Amino acid sequence: MRVLRGRADSPVADRDATAAMLERTAESGDPAVRAWRPHRQIAFGRRDSRSDDYDVAKRVARGCEFDPVERSVGGRAVAYTGNTVAFATAVPLADMRVGMDERYDEATRAIQRALWKLGVPARRGEPEASFCAGDYSLQCEGKLVGIAQRVRKNAALVSGVVVVRDREEIADVLDPVYAALGVPFDPDSVGSVADAGGTGDPDEVARTIEALLVGDRETEVVRVGEREDAASA
Repeated sequence: MRVLRGRADSPVADRDATAAMLERTAESGDPAVRAWRPHRQIAFGRRDSRSDDYDVAKRVARGCEFDPVERSVGGRAVAYTGNTVAFATAVPLADMRVGMDERYDEATRAIQRALWKLGVPARRGEPEASFCAGDYSLQCEGKLVGIAQRVRKNAALVSGVVVVRDREEIADVLDPVYAALGVPFDPDSVGSVADAGGTGDPDEVARTIEALLVGDRETEVVRVGEREDAASA
């Protein structure tokens, strides 16, 4: 299994690195995992981009000093402060019409176990009016994790966000952003790993998540931006 570490120089280049990870899995049949700290940004989903007031929401994000970007995976806007962890696992597919729920379940269980290992008794579900509301979320004193999935020919990408700390800053920017989009949002629904009794170190969270997503499979580690044929085992 290929393991990508680090981030690219810009939010756009970083998004392209994850897209390339998925593309390589589709071509080679080799699974891949990535857990990292994205740049400070608001990542808008496709439903957000179709909103009549999408431009207003982007201006709000910029006014709060968050770069607005668009992501290909579904869901609503998510805030990354620079201390927020993202994760993604790319898996090969024989048939893109089957297995979606199983992939969601596998990823959710892995992230839940990672949080348990970090001392957070996370459970399935989310508070009402949470950010990026969905069926596959984890909570503990607020929403900690949201998970989404993108399926294409020959591969699927299951990805998500983990709020490690900065819950107030995230709530403060998402409140006006969601208001601009006309989407219900309760600032008190935001939780964090640190406030739930876990670590506030995003690098520790990322490495723990990476380990649980990889499991006992052999790895080939690649730094984002490096040539993959220069990877070290």
